[in-house]
Amino acid sequence: MRDEEEKLLALFRKLDAGQQQTLIDFAGFLASRATRDAAGETAQPKSISRPETETVVMAIKRLMQTYPMLDRRQLFGDTSKFVAQHALEGRPAGEVIDELEIVFARHFERMKAEG
Repeated sequence: MRDEEEKLLALFRKLDAGQQQTLIDFAGFLASRATRDAAGETAQPKSISRPETETVVMAIKRLMQTYPMLDRRQLFGDTSKFVAQHALEGRPAGEVIDELEIVFARHFERMKAEG
């Protein structure tokens, strides 16, 4: 096993069950790939309403479904920052989700402008 894998496994084992699930969900988010329509053109965001009760990880999944055309690698820095603020610093989920929605919309607008 590589050093990075061992380090990740050691950190994972220190987390409680809920935090482990959050880490698994976030890893799944990171592993997902950007999609474009068959013609290579930018698709429009899907209309997926925000549930009244939503976790930060659920919001990221919803936003990934809303904006499947975005490159997940470009979103990594912003989304990981917000997940950390929520999970490690205790920032309220609603505030984090509000900002995540803005970040995703901003990335979409930038992608459209770049053509």
